[in-house]
Amino acid sequence: MAPPEAFSLSQQTPVTCHAFNADRTQLAVSLNSSDVLIYAREGNDWKHIETLSEHDKPVTSIDWAPKSNRIVTSAQDRNAYVWQQTPDPQTGHLIWKPTLVLLRINRAATYVRWSPKEDKFAVASGARAIAICSFDPEGDWWVSRLLKKPIRSTVLSVDWHPNNVLLAAGSADMKARVFSAYIKDVDKRPGPSVWGEKLPFNTICGEYASPAGGWVHDVAFSPSGDVLAFASHDSSITVVYPGGPAVYSIKMSILPLVTLTWTTEESIVAAGHDCQPLVFAGNQGGWEIVGGLDDPQSNKASGGSRSGFGGASPVGRLNSAAFNTFRNAAERGISNVPGSPTASSSNESELYTVHQNTITSVRPYDGVPGNVTRVSTSGVDGKLVVWDVSAVTPISATGLAGKLGKMQLR
Repeated sequence: MAPPEAFSLSQQTPVTCHAFNADRTQLAVSLNSSDVLIYAREGNDWKHIETLSEHDKPVTSIDWAPKSNRIVTSAQDRNAYVWQQTPDPQTGHLIWKPTLVLLRINRAATYVRWSPKEDKFAVASGARAIAICSFDPEGDWWVSRLLKKPIRSTVLSVDWHPNNVLLAAGSADMKARVFSAYIKDVDKRPGPSVWGEKLPFNTICGEYASPAGGWVHDVAFSPSGDVLAFASHDSSITVVYPGGPAVYSIKMSILPLVTLTWTTEESIVAAGHDCQPLVFAGNQGGWEIVGGLDDPQSNKASGGSRSGFGGASPVGRLNSAAFNTFRNAAERGISNVPGSPTASSSNESELYTVHQNTITSVRPYDGVPGNVTRVSTSGVDGKLVVWDVSAVTPISATGLAGKLGKMQLR
């Protein structure tokens, strides 16, 4: 099993979001600023080659269309831009040119994703609305239609169904919903599915509450589109089978998960405040957590810091020995008592996980929908990590034993 590949993009700044181009030779990230940084792969490292500057507030989300090679960005400035490479009239070199998007929202844009056919995209917002954007060739801009009812709070995430019409959304009103985003002049009429047959714009095809009333941080359709999964702030993951119908919830006594992705029709990788990616598996008969992609216990047994992954990041951490001792004991069961094998000035604030802080995003890296072989994660510690999804560490070795609740069927 190949070890994870870890890259430090920033020592002091969180990686808010990331997106790769089609062949994974370039990377777009936001380092908690109004700029989007483009990196190119050079050997075993990433080199900064370009900066996209158009937003005037922090960028919240990035998506890179693999077929058309267009980048869409959203930010707290209530705007979104579509970036496309065009030749510079003076030098002839390819440069990224932004195109205006008319979102018609009065709060921050929080999340953005291209549709599978890349002819439209969805922008979530704090305005209790989702903007479905399509291109208007006459005005040479992107125009939007808003999904509003019955959203009652900030929309935190969206995900497209493979049919290019249905859209899942998770929001701070503690609900995950499936909408129809059908646009007459853009989409062909979709065939019937487990989510319904007649799908005019803003049709509610499903609405599901988090088990204990937590914000829904992330939503994702399975590769077939017949199953929906969402992660909530109540430290749970919920898997919905509308054709069953069946709803499975896995409640855990760990820190909340905030991002997830499907690797196959029967497996999910999710991550969040617990700093390590977890693997869930199941089918219509039931779901369970099977392990993690990180192996913190093996490093704990060695009594040293993780070789090859650098020191701990100071981002979001108090640089206090007393606080670090208390935090490690409370959150990780790690003792930094003077004289113990793990106590040292160099690693007393370091976790035994690759990521040293919250994982903000997990995305497919290698493979095809339904057979993803590697995933990438980025986090508040400024790291980008690529994981082999087949290298699953069993629950007993992840330090999570005893913290996992049972599956509930609702």
